[in-house]
Amino acid sequence: MSTRVKPIPSGMHTLTPHLVVQGASNAIEFYKKAFGAEEVRRLTAPDGKAIMHADLKVGDSHFFLVDEFPEMDCRGPQSIGGTPVTIHMYVEDVDATFGKAVAAGAKVRMPLSDMFWGDRYGVLTDPFGHSWSLATHKEDLAPEQIRQRARSACSEAAG
Repeated sequence: MSTRVKPIPSGMHTLTPHLVVQGASNAIEFYKKAFGAEEVRRLTAPDGKAIMHADLKVGDSHFFLVDEFPEMDCRGPQSIGGTPVTIHMYVEDVDATFGKAVAAGAKVRMPLSDMFWGDRYGVLTDPFGHSWSLATHKEDLAPEQIRQRARSACSEAAG
């Protein structure tokens, strides 16, 4: 008797970020302290040091983590001069989570602020070069309200 293997494993979402870092073991500890990550599994290389694959979970979402393997053209943001990608995370209390991440070693790129689209929002860079935006949704707004607030915010910024 064979059981059908699920094409998308239970508990996984369609999209799963896969981060490359220098020092994956240290990154795992950072993500635990900063975001309350849970380590689901870890596979080390035959040398027992480098991490070939780690599965971490924050809230209801998984993300994967791997050490750099330059010989396989697998490099993180610190080796390539930054990242064009930002990982967005909604949380219950953005002020508390943002503060916890900064205390764990993240750098503030954009301080927390109440944004015109109804979120309290800020951006951090983790010690491994990845960019994270954090938010708590505060207001449900109609598209026209957002457009009006965006115009106002842009005119204030330009003025």
